[in-house]
Amino acid sequence: MAEGILRKAIEKSGARVIVDSAGTSGYHSGEAPDFRAVRVLQKKGIDISGLAARQFTVHDFDEFDYIYAMDSSNMMNVLNLARNEEDRKKVILIMNEVEPGLNRSVPDPYYGNLDGFEEVYEMITKASEAIIRKL
Repeated sequence: MAEGILRKAIEKSGARVIVDSAGTSGYHSGEAPDFRAVRVLQKKGIDISGLAARQFTVHDFDEFDYIYAMDSSNMMNVLNLARNEEDRKKVILIMNEVEPGLNRSVPDPYYGNLDGFEEVYEMITKASEAIIRKL
């Protein structure tokens, strides 16, 4: 969801930024997004149906200036792959862009209903707006 939402926000802003997403485990590598995420974002005019999950790798530190984590667990998994302080400085809990220092996590809506996906949409939209202002 975050990749689609941020890409749409960047497209609207006219910024020239590369956006990609990756999980910290390989359980879903190659799979399409959850059908509920696709449905919620389609209602918002965002198509993520063509995306496929991939696992975060050390190489991502070389490719990206910012690496946003959705929650503290994923953030720690990414930080554990960091090779040096430069890598570590790139890793940010995404909601800290909205509320610096509060370390709020984006909840995983997988085990809930569509309302959870709507909540995540709202949170990531706010974070995306903050990221655009930062850029």
